Amino acid sequence: MNTAAEAVEAAEAFGYPVVVKLGGAGIAHKTERGLVRLRLSDAPSVGTAARELLAAARADDGDVHLLVAPMVSGSREFIAGLLVDPQFGPTVMFGVGGVFAEAVKDVVFRPAPLEEAGASEMVASLRTQVLLGEFRGEAPVDRGALVACLVGLSRLGTDREDIVSIDVNPLIADRHGRVVAVDALVELGRRPVRAARSRVAYSDEQFRALFEPRGVLVTGVSSHPGKFGFVSLHNILTGGYEGAVHGTNLQGEEVLGIRTVADIDALPEDEIDLVFVCTPAKANPDLLRACARKGIKAAFLTSAGYGEAGEEGRVLESELVALADELGILLAGPNGQGVVSTPARLCAQIVAPYPPEGAIGVASQSGNFVSSFMNYSRQSGVGISRAVSAGNAAALDVADLVEWYGSDDRTRVSLAYVEGIVDGRGLMDRLGAVASTKPVVVVKGGATDNGARAAASHTGALAADDAVFDGACRAAGVARAATIEEAFDIAATFATQPLPRGPNVVVLTTAGGWGVVTSDAIARDGSLVLMELPDDLRSAIDDKLPPRWSRNNPVDCAGGETRDTIPEVMSMIVHHRLVDAVVYLGIGIQSNQARLMREGRFYPDHGLERIVEYHERQDARFADAAHELSLSTGKPILVATELAVADPGNPGVAVTRAHGRLCYQSGHRAVVALGHLYRYAVHVGVARR
Repeated sequence: MNTAAEAVEAAEAFGYPVVVKLGGAGIAHKTERGLVRLRLSDAPSVGTAARELLAAARADDGDVHLLVAPMVSGSREFIAGLLVDPQFGPTVMFGVGGVFAEAVKDVVFRPAPLEEAGASEMVASLRTQVLLGEFRGEAPVDRGALVACLVGLSRLGTDREDIVSIDVNPLIADRHGRVVAVDALVELGRRPVRAARSRVAYSDEQFRALFEPRGVLVTGVSSHPGKFGFVSLHNILTGGYEGAVHGTNLQGEEVLGIRTVADIDALPEDEIDLVFVCTPAKANPDLLRACARKGIKAAFLTSAGYGEAGEEGRVLESELVALADELGILLAGPNGQGVVSTPARLCAQIVAPYPPEGAIGVASQSGNFVSSFMNYSRQSGVGISRAVSAGNAAALDVADLVEWYGSDDRTRVSLAYVEGIVDGRGLMDRLGAVASTKPVVVVKGGATDNGARAAASHTGALAADDAVFDGACRAAGVARAATIEEAFDIAATFATQPLPRGPNVVVLTTAGGWGVVTSDAIARDGSLVLMELPDDLRSAIDDKLPPRWSRNNPVDCAGGETRDTIPEVMSMIVHHRLVDAVVYLGIGIQSNQARLMREGRFYPDHGLERIVEYHERQDARFADAAHELSLSTGKPILVATELAVADPGNPGVAVTRAHGRLCYQSGHRAVVALGHLYRYAVHVGVARR
């Protein structure tokens, strides 16, 4: 309608109160411009509002028109939307809406297509769940209507190539919980074209040459201990690699007991599978050709001067990749740090450390973070199977490595660091395919709000790169970590704990404060449940603890432990049919006192030697109990104490690590890791919601 009279006529037909708005092709945010009039209760007020709104139109608004609608009342407003992300394609959004949508930023994203289960999970993952339940005397929101809206938006996003974004804002929930779409904006246009990375996959034979080579050649070996050509050779030999080791050096020197040669053609054929390249970029094309003649199938390049060095370097890098493909050589790097394969005792890298053997496969676009993960491995005792810094990832990228780890019987979980993503949808499709059978943990560099679009829609303005990436991870079943430390904790948990069969957690603690903050962490997780202690379990524990114990969850022993209390109570808890996981806090307290006694001037007299040994035996027994009960029940038992860092030699900590399990530095860190463990178990159908 285009006149005040027509607006009044429409209002009379609807019945009062009504809303009047000004619409137009160039008008995106009506409220911000004052182009909305609410709660108009009679014809004069509608006429006045209509005239004022028409007068407020600007030349760039295009053809304008008046919108009249019944006034919908409700104290809860939501927003649903669709955008076409440059990296991830059509993406659905849901969150808290209204005029404060961009201030509150409680929104979640998932890639389309979206089925009912995924849409329901979106609604359930909103931080402000209180708005969806009974609220200030109003009925719970009709979640089914919200789910239907999100699925419908997903369908539009996949069916209509001309839609760039959609806002449905606000979605108002009335006092009966009914959901009404009050306003909507559809933006039409040309969709951004996603850059897709297309390469022929490397073969298992090529990956075996990288990770389990019969022999290794280091090119550019140096006798100077500060040069990469020395350090890499040293690390290979020191790591205990048992295959043949060769080196090239223009002078043919002997370095670290290895007689080098000046020419690759002088080396034996079909004895070497991997070349570790420490020579300058200009020498590498001829080097690869010579390696191919010797049957070498994998190359790791530490050489710089490629894509990171500008346009000329990018040309050299492209030519090198094409040459390696032509020669049938897997190319890792360039500008990489190295490759580690503990099953082969291979430490082919230009830095330390070398981690213990384990089940975590590391793939990183940053060499520094490969070192970080391996340092955490050494510190925690939770080992690594394979690790590669992809460098420029000119040919071999993080997804290639994760895909191979998915088929590697020495790897239980992949741990990846990514940045500078080229094809987000392609990356998540590949990681998600692996995550359907083995866990994948990802930490992303550049996780900020800087990617939010300066768009016409609220949906676009809220769509920070990080939020869209997070939604893509959730949809793919990929565990997305916030920090490097958290990423290792999560991967170590997947590598050492069984998957829970449900969300119910019991916290067993020897002190109240630890239990309180760990309970808070469970509440913040949003998926885990601090279960109410069942009556039969409470009665059983009553027989083992004094009356002052907490008599609920957390199970606070309140200092009432005797020699066998912890193992017995832990057994009661973990064997209960309703309990899915246990977080055990306080291990090491007795040994911590024992350490002070050992260090004191009265030791070993006054009976101290005997009590010290008793305390240390007890904490070792508690660690043994946690491990054995977890194995026998198939339920995760996570042991946490700050002594994991403060005193790693503490018997409780040391025995936990000796069993190959992570001793968490706090209850909070244990809960964060357990939350990812549970959500993955739901994703693969092992756990109930």
